[in-house]
Amino acid sequence: MTGLAVDRLSVNGLDYGILAIYFLVVLAIGLLARRAITTSEDFFLSGRSLPAWVTGLAFISANLGATEILGMAANGAQYGVATVHFYWIGAVPAMVFLGLVMMPFYYKSRVHTVPEFLLRRFNRPTHFFNALSFAVGMLLTAGVNLYALGIVIQSLLGWPLWIAILVSAAFVLAYITLGGLSGAIYTEVLQFFVIIAGLIPIVIVGLVAVGGWNGLVDKVTHGTTLGGAAFTQWAGTAVGHPTNPLGDWIGIVFGLGFVLSFGYWTTNFSEVQRALSAKNLSAAQRTPLIGAFPKIFIPALTIIPGLLALVLVPSLQKAGADYNYVIPSLMGKLLPNGVLGIALTGLMASFMAGMAANVSSFNTVFTYDLWQRYFAKDRPDRYYLNIGRLATVAGVVIGVGTAFIAAGFNNIMNYIQLLFSFFNAPLFATFLIALFWKRTTPWAGFWGLVSGTAGAAVAHFCLTGFFGGKPLIVIESTQSQNFYGAIAAFVVDAVVTVAVTMVTKSKPDAELRGLVWGLPDAEADAAAAAERTPKWWESPRLLGFSALGLTIALTLFFL
Repeated sequence: MTGLAVDRLSVNGLDYGILAIYFLVVLAIGLLARRAITTSEDFFLSGRSLPAWVTGLAFISANLGATEILGMAANGAQYGVATVHFYWIGAVPAMVFLGLVMMPFYYKSRVHTVPEFLLRRFNRPTHFFNALSFAVGMLLTAGVNLYALGIVIQSLLGWPLWIAILVSAAFVLAYITLGGLSGAIYTEVLQFFVIIAGLIPIVIVGLVAVGGWNGLVDKVTHGTTLGGAAFTQWAGTAVGHPTNPLGDWIGIVFGLGFVLSFGYWTTNFSEVQRALSAKNLSAAQRTPLIGAFPKIFIPALTIIPGLLALVLVPSLQKAGADYNYVIPSLMGKLLPNGVLGIALTGLMASFMAGMAANVSSFNTVFTYDLWQRYFAKDRPDRYYLNIGRLATVAGVVIGVGTAFIAAGFNNIMNYIQLLFSFFNAPLFATFLIALFWKRTTPWAGFWGLVSGTAGAAVAHFCLTGFFGGKPLIVIESTQSQNFYGAIAAFVVDAVVTVAVTMVTKSKPDAELRGLVWGLPDAEADAAAAAERTPKWWESPRLLGFSALGLTIALTLFFL
């Protein structure tokens, strides 16, 4: 590591007691959830029986992992207020689209996973490629959360990072293996409140230390290298020579706001899995919509700490500073014992939530989409339940290895957006075209995904340099490089998908019912219509458009 060093946190018995209580509660949830697991669907999708408020909080809690807490705080320190784009343009609109448009297709088709949806819409090669790439992506992302959890334990106990990572992996493995998805989801509901309780003291105490919001603005503007650019949201986004830390408006709007955002929220099974576990279609639709409301306000708890760190942690001004240690550094400087224990618990809860989401989605896709489909068909249900538990162990073990890849990046959000440009951006192009154009053919789906992934790789090397060489295209902001890489992947996938469609044969309408816009499945629609009519305040449209309206209002207010 370079730049930012973190001393061991000064914790006492009270702090350790709070952590111990939390760990015992989490393990108890796992043990209780295990008693309800009798089938593989119970383990992987909670028997599709959970209420919307539970899946909604779990949906947002699963996203409150390392990428959200450490990553967004690191972005706050490196890029400033412009980081809010990851929430207001880079999350909420896509979450509303998932709830109102995509979830009816997912839920009524009764698929277990997103790759299974692709199998029905396209063909086996498309399904296999997506399942395999998703599994790889989840293992790499799990490493990010595991690395972040290791940072906390390293700061807490002073252990070497590799030991901290191993201990973290063992604990996460225990409660996911015990309780399956139900254990993970109910734990994530608890973790949501613990995470919020852990972040609030950092913001309040930090703002008091720098003289309030006005004091923070003055000190960052006149005393840091980021200067006044730290408080720009849209200023400096002119194409060609942007001065905004996140680059120009094309990259922000189309790269982040469209491709990366919609690609992540609508096709990433680690999020969609929470909605698929809901008890009915209305609850499934409301899952991401309920999660959208906390997402609107979470920037106050992640970006502000990054700005506070610019003032309170002088070493961040040095070249090569490791922004990933922003939150642990602030905790050590600002919080008294007791409050420190709550913050530590919240931080560890966030990383375990993210890791659990990654591993539980990995074991589901591995078991249903790879092992059962291609290696061991028609086995008893108990067999697949055991395979899922073994996949959980394997996922955590491999995650230990990928954690050290994440350790090579001084801002894990830069790394995670790079992963999304490879795994989510091409998939979203394929999904979008196939959902609204029934002519899209099975082989177009396959070659679109392959070429889009290859396009992401070529774009990455063009922007960063092939094997250490000079970049062919110069874009200074690392995040902007990721945005344009995602655009390239999306465009390549879309062009190839359309081109292959024009020269190959599409599926008959009978095979596409319920999978394509305009071709409803009468049986699935009848089953959905038979469900209890939601109250007016439960209306997915009301929730979705309210979230969008609130987001637009806040964007205009802080413009």
